[in-house]
Amino acid sequence: MATTTESDELSSNWSELPHELLHNILTRLTLEHRWVGPMFVCKSWLQACKDPSLYTVFDLEPAFKSRPAESTRWWTAEFEKKIDNMIRSVVDWCDGRIVEIRVRHCSDWAISLVAERCPNLEVLSITSCPNVTDESMIKLASGCPKLKELDISYCYEISHESLLTLGRKCTNITVLKRNLMNLDPSQQIGFVPTSYLNACPQDGDSEAAAIGNLMPQLLHLELRFSKLSARGLTLISQGCKNLEYLDLLGCMNVTSRDIANLTSGLTNLKTIKKPNFFMPRSGYNAERYGHWRLYEDRFEMDAFRI
Repeated sequence: MATTTESDELSSNWSELPHELLHNILTRLTLEHRWVGPMFVCKSWLQACKDPSLYTVFDLEPAFKSRPAESTRWWTAEFEKKIDNMIRSVVDWCDGRIVEIRVRHCSDWAISLVAERCPNLEVLSITSCPNVTDESMIKLASGCPKLKELDISYCYEISHESLLTLGRKCTNITVLKRNLMNLDPSQQIGFVPTSYLNACPQDGDSEAAAIGNLMPQLLHLELRFSKLSARGLTLISQGCKNLEYLDLLGCMNVTSRDIANLTSGLTNLKTIKKPNFFMPRSGYNAERYGHWRLYEDRFEMDAFRI
């Protein structure tokens, strides 16, 4: 058995690992493992975990996806605060170097902070954020002009006004994901707040107009369960001539004939996902509700511990 002195020396040795060696170890860990482990070993390890080079990418998607099924906890103010605090920490540590952020359930406060201090941001995915609004997205458009990929799916307080500003100021966006929830909310009730389900945006053609008129550089566009009509699809087809990927699954206001006619001029289009209301129920549910199966009661809050 080690003596007290030997134990102290061992602890000291761990805390005094050369920074280069410790940094090499930390780069091999996932963000989740780094966040809940090494940060709590000692002060020197905590400082090493704050190295800006570790935070060019902040991606929480693996942590969300590793916990399948549903959890209402993710829609609570408490959980949103945890995500906001994580974003605040990363913004503090990254020294403006961060280029990619993928989170869910954050708020306007966090996005405004990103807009102020992350000018090199190129990828932003903020799905399922009930408290992200046009206010912070308009700030983001001004503060992060290098954006190339944006996912604002299931963010119902973001309107076409944000898309207009983003289209004017972020001219490098080639990937836009603006998916909405399934038109039939029955299987989301109990997991997603009913008040939020009822807030689903209805201005599909206004959003389509903003996209078609101001985002001609788009290569990849997702608009699942959008309310756009043939008029909106016309505007997109006329304005986004370089599209290679178009997802219209669940867009019940456009027909197969509309899609065939209106996308015929998109010569670069390689993949198009059409509204399909004739899929077998079991298969359709798997496609429709795949996103929401990520929320489950077994979700571990410790994975997002500050």
